[in-house]
Amino acid sequence: MVDLSNFFLRIKNLGLTAKKLSDDTGISTGNISDWKSGRSMPTASKLVILADYLDCSVDYLLGRTDNPKTNK
Repeated sequence: MVDLSNFFLRIKNLGLTAKKLSDDTGISTGNISDWKSGRSMPTASKLVILADYLDCSVDYLLGRTDNPKTNK
């Protein structure tokens, strides 16, 4: 199972809201809410958008590393 806790931690640490993230990336707040609740997972293409926007690696967002800047 994929752990998105780093994703939500990154958003919190950057002071972002789901609305701001949605407005800036075009990813719906509904998607973000579903990810937070575990109802669904982001697609690969959305993970790339998020990693670029949040200035971190996809591996970090997926909990595969604790270092935001490096891949596993």
